[in-house]
Amino acid sequence: MSTNWMEKSACIDVSPDVFFPSDGVGVIAAKNICVNCSVVTSCLEYALQNQIDHGVWGGSSERQRRKILKAKRIKDLVK
Repeated sequence: MSTNWMEKSACIDVSPDVFFPSDGVGVIAAKNICVNCSVVTSCLEYALQNQIDHGVWGGSSERQRRKILKAKRIKDLVK
């Protein structure tokens, strides 16, 4: 998957530390940056495809991405 979308991200000039928070407040702060991002879907897909299990990607937390992946696996089993 191409990463050209990263150049258009709302977080391009934000410290990566913001997206690897140690608490829930930090997760909310990171997600607030993602809210207005034009490439949030590409970011989330990148994290899911690469099974990135740390940080906030595509406006989703680690826990949310695990749930998404689990739901996709179940959906694939049902097909």
